[in-house]
Amino acid sequence: MWCYVILFAIVWTIGWFLRDRQTISRLSDKHVFITGCDTGFGNLLAKRLNRKGFQVLAGCLTEKGANDLQKACPTGLKTTLLDVTNQESIKKAVEWVKAEVGDRGLYGLVNNAGVANPIGPTEWMTLGDYRKVMEVNAFGTIGVSLGFLPLVKQARGRIVNMASVLGRISANGGGYCVSKYAVEAFSDSLRRDLQHFGVKVCIIEPGFFKTAVTDLDSIEHSLKQLWDQMPPETRKSYGDVYYQKYMKVQRLIMNFICDVDISKVPKCIEHALQAAYPRTRYSPGWDAKFVWLPASYMPAFIVDAVLALVLPKPEQRVR
Repeated sequence: MWCYVILFAIVWTIGWFLRDRQTISRLSDKHVFITGCDTGFGNLLAKRLNRKGFQVLAGCLTEKGANDLQKACPTGLKTTLLDVTNQESIKKAVEWVKAEVGDRGLYGLVNNAGVANPIGPTEWMTLGDYRKVMEVNAFGTIGVSLGFLPLVKQARGRIVNMASVLGRISANGGGYCVSKYAVEAFSDSLRRDLQHFGVKVCIIEPGFFKTAVTDLDSIEHSLKQLWDQMPPETRKSYGDVYYQKYMKVQRLIMNFICDVDISKVPKCIEHALQAAYPRTRYSPGWDAKFVWLPASYMPAFIVDAVLALVLPKPEQRVR
């Protein structure tokens, strides 16, 4: 009996591996539009896809980002300015892409643009802090997807949305985890709705990587702003010791857990665009695979207890 089970598992694994390695052809005929290409994952992805032979259309927030990327890839890549929080900017980008792709439609849409700060204890936040992150990560992804859907359907193409492993488990307060949970839910709904039109939707769930999003100086500056802006009674309930220890924990986590090889994320996106049978979810990073994803399947009381051990205790906590 067990021999048959083991044989089936081996055959299934080999079949999955061979299927996963099948790729599409004629990349030079396919246009891919990427948001957030000024730096980080988006910038690296645009350059990788350009070398692969895709026709890359890169959306950048700043003129400097657009000019630098264009200089790095003078052929096979074009840039445009895009603010994913501005509906008029999205409309202009859609019209620009429509003129570039013509009757072929848009083969690939990569919603990469994102921000993280502010992160920190929930009570330290204002509603505006949440809105700032949600506007980019969640509503930006939704707005861009809705705007480009007709072009993607025309090409029977693919949409790749940048979520996070923190869209599977909420490890800190602030808008980041909330926004990435929203991206996960939106992407699942979108995939099920668009399968009838031959459109595939993939989700990227990176762990922690050394990018601008995990920059310690930026995180510490953001935390200090939160600390300074909160009401005195709230600050007193946590205490200065909590604030200092919380900063120390962030330094330890970012220094220990962040992967320096950020190419792992663009490689996953590249597979999602080039594979004949792309996966529904990709989780690049050792911490995503061995820490956060396993934790997301554990009982909540276990995860709560572990995080309580890692994070400092407020001064006026209930004892």
